[in-house]
Amino acid sequence: LSIQGHVVSACDIAAYTLQILGIEVCSLHSAQVSSPISQPGWKGQVLHQKELEELMGGLAAKSQDRDFTHLLTGYIGSSSFLSHIPEVVRQLRQHNSNLVFVCDPVLGDNGRMCVPESYVDIYRDHIIPLADIVTPNQYEAELLTGKPILDADDAWTVIDNIHSMGCPSVFLSSAHLGYDDYLLGFASRVSGKKKTTATLKCPLVHTSFS
Repeated sequence: LSIQGHVVSACDIAAYTLQILGIEVCSLHSAQVSSPISQPGWKGQVLHQKELEELMGGLAAKSQDRDFTHLLTGYIGSSSFLSHIPEVVRQLRQHNSNLVFVCDPVLGDNGRMCVPESYVDIYRDHIIPLADIVTPNQYEAELLTGKPILDADDAWTVIDNIHSMGCPSVFLSSAHLGYDDYLLGFASRVSGKKKTTATLKCPLVHTSFS
């Protein structure tokens, strides 16, 4: 189950990427808008808790919430919708205790938030503790922990801080640490007393994606 925003005139990549890999995806849109909400002039609908409850209730009524192996969350358009995500996780795990919850805590990028500041507390206190994998970018990781990332040591410190919130696997997806031609990704998984880490170099493409 993929819970994401849908933008008619921009990238809508989450489900498509998984489908290309042969993974069956059921999409639940948290918003359907003409253009990114961060840009003026958008039109469309943003879903709230009531609509999410109705959709999940409809799945439950036909026992269609029993077969999900993974939950992926991305952009969420309203705080009430976001606050109800923990209940969605609990509903799905009632039927599959091994459900893998992958949380992309969409808060913003490049020093600019695209959602209300209240989202930070909701993610940190209520959603990340339920997640198996969390994938913040550099700015989002800084917001979640209140710590700046200026070098690789800072990145690992921030990742450890996110681990302490209860999430066993953290992938800091893109950190700009002063290199002109690449970004760095930092991955960490904690299992019991064992910790596995990796650092990735990602070519830096100097363009805008929306």
